[in-house]
Parts: sequence; C-alpha cells; structure tokens
Amino acid sequence: MKKELRKWAKEVRNSLDMEKISLELARKLSITDEYKNAENIMLFYPKENEVNLLSLLQDKSKNFYLPKIEEENLLCCPFSDGDNLCLSCFNTQEPLTEACKKDLIDLVIVPALACDKNNYRLGYGGGFYDKFLKDIKAVKIVCIPKELIIETIYPENFDIKMNKIITA
Repeated sequence: MKKELRKWAKEVRNSLDMEKISLELARKLSITDEYKNAENIMLFYPKENEVNLLSLLQDKSKNFYLPKIEEENLLCCPFSDGDNLCLSCFNTQEPLTEACKKDLIDLVIVPALACDKNNYRLGYGGGFYDKFLKDIKAVKIVCIPKELIIETIYPENFDIKMNKIITA
C-alpha cells in the first residue's frame, strides 16, 4: 500500500508549483511558536520537486543543521548558507561538516511525500528519519502541500507521529 501511496504522492507533487508553495510554507513555519522558540533547527536539502525551505537559512538568529547518512544512521551536521555540500549515495546533498549530538536540536523539519490526518508522515521508505526521531526530544514538523494530506498513510509501529503539519 505504501509503495502505491509514494508513487501517487510524487505524481501529485510534480503537478504543483513547488517554488510558490515552498515560499508560503517557509513563511508559515517562520511565524509558528515552535520556530520562534527554537535555537537549533534541522532542515533538509530538497530533492527535485520537494518542499524547499532553504530560504530560512537567511535567519541569522538561528543555527541550522542538515542531515547526513552514515551507514544505517541519519546524523545532523551544522550548516550555514554557502557551506559546501556533497552528493550522497541517495542522490541528496549532504554537508561536509562533522556531526553533532542530536540532543542539541530543538526543531526538526522532516521531509515527507504525504501526511495523514493523524500527523503521521509517508517517507521515502528507508526508515532513516523514523530511527533518528525515535528518541529525540525536538519538536517534529512537516511542511507539505495541502494536496498531499490524506486520510491515512497506514502507519506501522515504527512510524513516528509528528507534532505538527503545516500546509499551503
């Protein structure tokens, strides 16, 4: 079922104006209490046609981090606008900086293909974020087009519920 949902979500996403939606999602996120109260924020570097929140890097009052995959683990690494990146084995851009302790992070912006009405997200299927988020105290938010909110993603026992879903 999740395989079909992933295919559907990618098709829907490809039909949307993701640049416009991304700017609106970044604006909406930036005015939330969760964002305002966070000092250390983990974003993700967008894949093609994925929500792009990198405009938030202009906010110099925050410390930003990006994920890096090392073997079976997702690590968080400091990142500033203009820092060098490299292409990962998953075809995503990753920082070259050394990883830090994930307990430092106050807010994690989690990528998703779709979300359901119970705040569960449909990821890409690797399980990296679910494993990373399992024991983290940070607030977990997904920013996603409203067209990708569905009734259920059929969560499994390892799926992590998000604290908030922001739509545009």
